[in-house]
Amino acid sequence: MAGRLLLRGMLAGILAACLAFLFARVFGEPQVNLAIGYEAAMDAAAGEPPEVELVSRAVQATAGLLTAAVMYGAAYGGVFALVFATAYGRIGRFSPRMLAMLLAAGGFLAVVLVPDLKYPANPPGVGNHETIGLRTAAYFEMVVFSICALIMAVLAGRSLAARLGNWNASLCGAVAFVVLAGLLQWALPTVNEVPDNFPAQVLWHFREAALGTQLVLWGGMGFGFGLLAERVLGRPHGLSHYG
Repeated sequence: MAGRLLLRGMLAGILAACLAFLFARVFGEPQVNLAIGYEAAMDAAAGEPPEVELVSRAVQATAGLLTAAVMYGAAYGGVFALVFATAYGRIGRFSPRMLAMLLAAGGFLAVVLVPDLKYPANPPGVGNHETIGLRTAAYFEMVVFSICALIMAVLAGRSLAARLGNWNASLCGAVAFVVLAGLLQWALPTVNEVPDNFPAQVLWHFREAALGTQLVLWGGMGFGFGLLAERVLGRPHGLSHYG
């Protein structure tokens, strides 16, 4: 059963990645081109020669982006299926489709949104090459700690459900996650390397596109996997009010 769910998770991840690719192609790539143009203008003003392209922009924006998205989606879909298999029947009486959507929402919150609030995506021309190691390490620390905070919040909510009821326990878990996420935001170093003259509109739209791409990926993966998992597991009797 786990193997069948794993295959369906990877399939759902690939399909969701194709949707995310289309979104990024329409909304993200124009902002990348504008940022590259800014970077090239700054290099020319400083008298630096243009960087040699190992891979052309046309390839990067089409086949390269699609390949990266598909690999990313397959990997995330496989992990998503394993988490689903572990959680199914253990964290509540949810149907496969509803559980998949809840896990996708939790994954987007912990893996994307909370880390993005501290370390948002940056287009070309933003960031110091000398601090890339620090920035990468801090970002992945934020992702790992955010996932741990979400798990702790869910476990806290489950432990309080018997005494407080499901609704109040869920609120307590949500408050615990917000507090833990806030502490993480405060504890990890702040990085702000946006040049003063970088176009604010390009930066804003790029970050919107990056966040939207992730939202399409996680939403599509949760919805698609829920439908596929329900075909394998069936819809348990008596769970209609949970999806």
